[in-house]
Amino acid sequence: MKTMINGVRYNVEKCGDGFPLLLLHGFTGAASTWKPFCPIWGKHSLQLMVDLIGHGQTDSPEMADRYDIVRAANDLKVLLDEMGIEKTDLLGYSMGGRVAITFASLFPEMVRKLVLESTTPGLKNESEKNARIQQDYNLASKIEEGGLENFIDYWESIPLFQSQLNLPAKVREQIRSQRLQNNLVGLANSLSGMGTGAQPSWWDKLPGFNFETLLVTGTMDTKFCNIAEEMASKLPNAKHLSIKDCGHAIHVEEPEKFGTIVSEFLSNT
Repeated sequence: MKTMINGVRYNVEKCGDGFPLLLLHGFTGAASTWKPFCPIWGKHSLQLMVDLIGHGQTDSPEMADRYDIVRAANDLKVLLDEMGIEKTDLLGYSMGGRVAITFASLFPEMVRKLVLESTTPGLKNESEKNARIQQDYNLASKIEEGGLENFIDYWESIPLFQSQLNLPAKVREQIRSQRLQNNLVGLANSLSGMGTGAQPSWWDKLPGFNFETLLVTGTMDTKFCNIAEEMASKLPNAKHLSIKDCGHAIHVEEPEKFGTIVSEFLSNT
């Protein structure tokens, strides 16, 4: 379905039946990321799969400040309010995980359970933030100057996704095809407006997350394993699972295992 939220037309896909589960994809991703999980999660959850601003079939505004991560989280609240949903489960991967943490920080009363895959609450000090803002600005320039296909070539080659080279060629081609359907302006502005450096740090909000939280990382993704360990030490009701021989995108590299882990977590009351 398409819905207008604060001047941006959002695309939202739905499947399954049960308690709401809001699903947030990563950078260059889309709502379709989560469709393979409909057969398992749809048994107990109403999956709400959103194309985040600048991605998929959702609008890609020209102004980068419209992509501010707090504004993105507020858009999601409006979406849930319009659907009459007062409380939801929430799952976010990478960039989508940062949006999920932002949403949970702003509206903790609306979250029943939280699943975070390979993500971070943000950077802690100004020098780190400034360095990352510059890095994201350079990446945004690479998209605008070199075009979408050249950027996707680069993005698929970075060390973060090295483990995906072991995936079957058909799967890698499906991922690439989906990435290439994104909007050049939307991706560039997502980096500038919703990047790790641009967003607030939510580390000090974690002790107030009284809902159950599941952190999932891959053992080959050392950086995010370490971040998850630190997050788990601050969250009052968290569990961290690290999946062996897996990289950043567990839902892509080990979909059956990821699907089962999330299903068990959400179903366990």
